[in-house]
Amino acid sequence: MQSVIDKSEFKKLFNALRGHYSIVGPVARDGVIVLDRVDYDEIPSGFEDIQQPGHYRLSKEHDSFFSFRPGPDSLKKFLHPSLFIQHSFDRSKKTGFINAEHDRGKPYAFIGVRACDITALDRMNRVFEGCDGSECGYFGQREIFIAAIACSRPSGNCFCSSMNSGPDIKKGFDILLTELTNVFMVEIGSEKGKHVCTNLNARPATAQEAEEKKRRTEECSTFMKKTMDIDDMPHFLYRQFESSVWTEVAERCLACGNCTQVCPTCFCNTSFDLVTLSGMKKQNEFSGKRMKKWDSCFSRNFARVHGGNFRLSRRARYRHWFNHKFGYWLEQYGVSGCVGCGRCITWCPVGIDVTEEMERLRGRC
Repeated sequence: MQSVIDKSEFKKLFNALRGHYSIVGPVARDGVIVLDRVDYDEIPSGFEDIQQPGHYRLSKEHDSFFSFRPGPDSLKKFLHPSLFIQHSFDRSKKTGFINAEHDRGKPYAFIGVRACDITALDRMNRVFEGCDGSECGYFGQREIFIAAIACSRPSGNCFCSSMNSGPDIKKGFDILLTELTNVFMVEIGSEKGKHVCTNLNARPATAQEAEEKKRRTEECSTFMKKTMDIDDMPHFLYRQFESSVWTEVAERCLACGNCTQVCPTCFCNTSFDLVTLSGMKKQNEFSGKRMKKWDSCFSRNFARVHGGNFRLSRRARYRHWFNHKFGYWLEQYGVSGCVGCGRCITWCPVGIDVTEEMERLRGRC
């Protein structure tokens, strides 16, 4: 059943979640929408963003709460931290490796999650299936609360409709909010969501409000300018392995790794030891930590192994990243590694657009 709440009731959602959850949501900081721990008064109401290839601008022009689209942050920032302690060790105590103790604290409640990021969470859960976070550094399968927000306008770089990851949200949420003119429509997706909604003063949605919600979702797909042709994947990409397009895009690519850092499903990582010699009394007495951090397949040293580097050129690195997103994922996990959020397009400093590169591979531009 669809219900509605006045926008003044939105604050009660925070009150209902605060006791059990650590609330994370969008905040405006340094001219960009980021995700951080947030309270009701910090939600960036009235902001709108303009996103184009290699371009992001934020302005305050609207009265609505959620007229902005996703910024560079995704749920990955909190559920798959960029720096993580895998183990600790202490040679003076001859303990060897010890699993690090991770304080679970309060579970996260995410406010304002979009369809693309809900899909990305499902994809990451496939990758890290069976991991509780203690070794792999992924916490998406622990208890979390998702308060999703339906998109009514896409950014200039969105193509989630092509990737079957939005804009309509059918599952993966505890509650789904759709911002209408004067109210929020509320849909319940779980028992947790049902329990939280008992704290809200809701009424049944009218036929007019239900129609407005449907119209806004349909318009979001209609207004989406970018599309991605994923027909005959992954086999089409494998036939393009020696295409000259890879050489051409490599001449523009800086191999900076921005696309992999903002992508909600990229999970390349590396490990290193952080060793301290303080307090050492005897030779070979030291302690330290085995750290795991985000890396990027665009990094020059990412493919370095004993005997050489098997992916030294930017051409090879870009091709590998592109093929992994749109090809290898399908064989590994049965789904694409791209959710069409458009972050890699927005935050590429030279404006490389994956939808255009796919068109070039298909000989259409």
